[in-house]
Amino acid sequence: MAMDYGKCAKEIYDTLGGRSNLVSAAHCATRLRLVTVDNSKIDMKKLENIDGVKGVFSNNGQLQLIIGTGTVNKVYEEFLKVSGMTAATKEEVKAAAAAQQPILKRMIKALGDVFVPILPAIVASGLMMGLVEALGKALPAFAGSDWYGILDLMANTAFTFLPILIAVSATRVFGGNIFLGAVIGMIMIHPNLINAWSVGSMDAADIPVWRLFGLPIRQVGYQGHVIPVVIAVWLMCKIEKWMHKHVPEMIDLFVTPLCTVLITAFLTLGAIGPVFSTAESYVLDFAGWIITVGHGIGAMIMGALYPFTVVCGIHHMYNVIEAGMLSAVGGLNIWMPIASAANFAQGAACLAVGLKSKNVKTKSVAIPSSLSAALGITEPAIFGVNLRFGKPLLYGMAGGAAGALLGSIFHIGATSYGVTGIPGFLITLDYTWQYAIVLAVSFVVSFALTWILWKEEVQEEEQKKGTVTEIIKDLEHPAQTETKEAILFAPVKGNVILREAIPDETFASGVLGDGVGIEPETGEVVAPFDGEISSVTDTRHAVGITGPNGMEVLIHVGIDTVNMKGDGFELLVAEGDKVKAGQKLIRFDIEKIRKAGYSTTTAVLLTNSEDYPEFRVVKSGKTEQMEKLFTIE
Repeated sequence: MAMDYGKCAKEIYDTLGGRSNLVSAAHCATRLRLVTVDNSKIDMKKLENIDGVKGVFSNNGQLQLIIGTGTVNKVYEEFLKVSGMTAATKEEVKAAAAAQQPILKRMIKALGDVFVPILPAIVASGLMMGLVEALGKALPAFAGSDWYGILDLMANTAFTFLPILIAVSATRVFGGNIFLGAVIGMIMIHPNLINAWSVGSMDAADIPVWRLFGLPIRQVGYQGHVIPVVIAVWLMCKIEKWMHKHVPEMIDLFVTPLCTVLITAFLTLGAIGPVFSTAESYVLDFAGWIITVGHGIGAMIMGALYPFTVVCGIHHMYNVIEAGMLSAVGGLNIWMPIASAANFAQGAACLAVGLKSKNVKTKSVAIPSSLSAALGITEPAIFGVNLRFGKPLLYGMAGGAAGALLGSIFHIGATSYGVTGIPGFLITLDYTWQYAIVLAVSFVVSFALTWILWKEEVQEEEQKKGTVTEIIKDLEHPAQTETKEAILFAPVKGNVILREAIPDETFASGVLGDGVGIEPETGEVVAPFDGEISSVTDTRHAVGITGPNGMEVLIHVGIDTVNMKGDGFELLVAEGDKVKAGQKLIRFDIEKIRKAGYSTTTAVLLTNSEDYPEFRVVKSGKTEQMEKLFTIE
């Protein structure tokens, strides 16, 4: 019996609590994506048992109902009718879902969104800085050479101008003009301002100020800082948007940019900067006091808290404390092992995420970032991975605390500053084995906690709701009367992998049906049999096709490629088209997908596989297009 789309939509609508509990609705190739006011008001079990709903889970603020290719679009149309809602794009639903998140989660997500695009620059610079510094310490002659000079310049450029990179990225996130954002970043590190790293060694009376309307504005830059730049750009975007709404269109072109930059710059240099500088001084005074307290307890606390100072962008200022230690009696830097333990632990947590995650994009960021952290540069690991996921940051803090406590007990002292992690062996030569133990303990504690306790967000949601894994109800389809074997041929040339190995939890779990993944060698999808196109996506990356013996097949190119919004994809068919086996359906750009940071793995799934008593995958490894892939009876 065919599904009653109207009935399915009405039951979903009623179970969700009606219009007052709905914010937005959209759909993709297989799922109805909803944002509700309060998910706790919804009877999830009842929702799962609605005829036509194959699974339910909540992810990133969205309630996602798995319905299946070829049917989800029809249920969606009926849902709009019964709810009185208007169609929304997936981006609009995503934005609505984000607005429903707690403010702390939104703030952390915003930081992640700001830093992810600039991670390649930070990772490359971080790795180069660590290697150049290590070579300079190991080979004194190299440290004074021209090669060292030019490599050092190349290595530290991204960090020297980090506020500009952050400003541009933050402006994209907050929806402003990126060139105005870049100007704000440039103002904050203008060469006419005193370099932020030099301020700590100056007396307050020696710092020049401007006096405007009787109010002092310190002539200090923000090199190495993070939070002030993000706050300044967020404020700039708010001002720019307000002015676009209120300034007459005739003069908007020059009035809005001028006023936006001037107002933001004055507020940044006059208010945001001084407030943040005051907070910096309190943090540094506290740090200088606490590391000498309580037989290592103070060091343990700072080993845990150190990542927060990296988030605030003030960790470079610890050089002042370290320089003071080196100039004091004994001349050893006892802060270095604390920072090193904290950095190494964050790298270990990041590595655990990279090795454990099934998301290819997460792996591609986490693993090189962990290497950067091992060399003493933790921004990629913290901002790109640990802070985004939350719990790895905490597990890294635990490892940092354990290592810092040992460093204090061992009385490790360094002969310089500015170097941590593996290169730190070069400045702790009198404490080699003790320093090795500190790093090992930091690594093991952090890595083990992350590996055992951290789970990717989708998996956490599945455990909470109990609705995704192994949820496939018996659909009220009649049993197949034909026993003749039906064959699906490979729609893509490449390497066939098991369904469970597809780097996407929904596909891999089998909730959308059984099948395989194909790692493509060419950017072309062809029809796997004679059939009819039952659904297409507006982002052109997936098609549904029905064929022999009632087979309903989803071909989904890449993982999370919906986010590319069709860029790199060419759809060659339309819904309702009759197609012949081997006919071209989609062309796609493999390199563009990879450069965007997504896996090219193509899911080929029989979405109604539960309707058949026999489903057999008959091909693995390398395959050409139109080789026999799987059969059903």
